[in-house]
Amino acid sequence: MGYVFNNQDAASYDDWLFDPSKRATAQLEMRLMTRMLGKGQGLRLLDIGCGTGWALELFLRQGFDCTGLDPSPYMLDKARARLGNKVDLHQGFGESLDFDDNSFNVASLVTTLEFVENPLLCLEEACRVSKDQLFLGFLNRYAIKGLQRRLKGLFSASVYNKAQFFSVWEMKSMIRAVAGDVPIRWRTTCQLPGVYGQRSMQLEESPLVQRSPTGAFCGMVVTLNPKFRTRPIPLRVEPAHKEKLVVCYRDYPGIYNHEGISLPTHGRLQG
Repeated sequence: MGYVFNNQDAASYDDWLFDPSKRATAQLEMRLMTRMLGKGQGLRLLDIGCGTGWALELFLRQGFDCTGLDPSPYMLDKARARLGNKVDLHQGFGESLDFDDNSFNVASLVTTLEFVENPLLCLEEACRVSKDQLFLGFLNRYAIKGLQRRLKGLFSASVYNKAQFFSVWEMKSMIRAVAGDVPIRWRTTCQLPGVYGQRSMQLEESPLVQRSPTGAFCGMVVTLNPKFRTRPIPLRVEPAHKEKLVVCYRDYPGIYNHEGISLPTHGRLQG
């Protein structure tokens, strides 16, 4: 089942997002996500592990038709308060999605795989319901900030005690184990912890810097290979021209049509 966020976790999640000291970090993560995903007019997106809905709000601004799913009723309550009826929200687990194959153009998992019980199964389900792309946003195992989070969890109670962290290479390996040799693009941001000024913000958004595998937050876009399921469909074919079938018997001559119905005859046919 993984870790399901409780009421206190949900409140802390939003407190972090709106903390002025963390605002620069949140902005860097959001800018990375929007640039990698692009515009989504007319595209359906499922956000797996949508939490309080901050990523859904971002995806809505990009033009996606959004659906959110989360196992925590407390998280979903906050998402409804934030988004109203702009999105369709469901309670459920990423390892067992109650949606048909290829129901969405994009499936997103933003800081979700860290808290699920079976990340591979969750990725498998995301690939099943999405027909075009996956977007993954995850906390980097090899970032300085990631190390700080793990150390903090050793000495105090933290939600990160429940989390598992991934590197860029580990995530790529899991994706290819599930989806095969598919195209993958990745970028990272928040290379150094701390307060960001204007110059450091510009440096963080450099394409060269974002290719570093040590950023605290990694965005990854996976282009899925289309999968088709085929089934035989019986076709009823009528002949273009219906021919008469002539059957001659010595004692019972006659003319029959293609359906075997006897037709009137003129005179007696000889065999």
